[in-house]
Amino acid sequence: MALVVSTYMNTYWRFKPHLLMVLAQICYAFLYFITDASFNHGMNPHVFVTYRHIVGGVVMFPFAYFLERRARPKLTLALFMEIFFLSLLGVSLTLNMYFASLKYTSSSFVTSIANTIPSLTFVMAVILRLEALDVRNPRGIAKILGTLISLAGVITMTFYRGPAIQSFLGSSKHTTNSVHKSWTKGSILIIASCITWSIWYIMQGITLKKYPAQLSLTTWINFLGAAQSAVFTIIIQHKQAAWRITYMNDLWSIIYAGVVCSGIIIFVQLWCTKQKGPVFVTMFGPLATALVAILAYFILGEKLYYWQNTGSGHYHYRSVLGLMGQR
Repeated sequence: MALVVSTYMNTYWRFKPHLLMVLAQICYAFLYFITDASFNHGMNPHVFVTYRHIVGGVVMFPFAYFLERRARPKLTLALFMEIFFLSLLGVSLTLNMYFASLKYTSSSFVTSIANTIPSLTFVMAVILRLEALDVRNPRGIAKILGTLISLAGVITMTFYRGPAIQSFLGSSKHTTNSVHKSWTKGSILIIASCITWSIWYIMQGITLKKYPAQLSLTTWINFLGAAQSAVFTIIIQHKQAAWRITYMNDLWSIIYAGVVCSGIIIFVQLWCTKQKGPVFVTMFGPLATALVAILAYFILGEKLYYWQNTGSGHYHYRSVLGLMGQR
């Protein structure tokens, strides 16, 4: 009996990072449905980013303060600036660029590009020698092929949108030049967002070696990221009404996103990064996209895709996954 229990425990500890990352993606999938209604009500996404990380910081602070009093290293100025930059990459800069890119492109395009983060992270990890690349191993070959296919898809989706199709209404108001400029701007924003996101994952592993207190690091990331996002939001949003929470659903979505996604899940990702490395953590990202599609189809009865006119004579693929970058 003891041998059986020991076997189960060994299996659990071996696959604990995998289990935690799967649970994290399930939480991200529910985040889409909870916050979708808030954005439909008119809640500003940049304000949402600020509020959720304030909540995340407040929730994680007491755990970090009491549980890591002895394990927390001294915070030097150099280390603080490193955490400040880490917060900039993972919270304020990345998420705000993501939401800005949604204004200029399509939701499916942004979601598809965001799913290349594992490939970008893998390339950066190999360059920085944080990930071993064995071309003689089938796993190593699979990683290389997956990365090449993923990056090729990004280039194709960014620079090729197919030939123009004449509208059935015969309208001449389509301005391909302005739409092309918007699409290019959005493409640059989402690609830049994915790059900073990948750097964030890589940098987590580096920072954890100097500051292994994961609860405290999670708290710092939330508070600093919230402050940075607040400054950015104030610059682009001058209406005080945008900061008001007018619906109860908005409040609950902020609480859920703050406590679960900005608090617990960031801590889980830091722990898994320390155990398995940054590439391992990013590998589970596309799972949330698939879960959202499945839940939206079977529970909400939404169609997984449809073709929609972009207004420029082009038709592009849209899906119900447009807000997956809320993470």
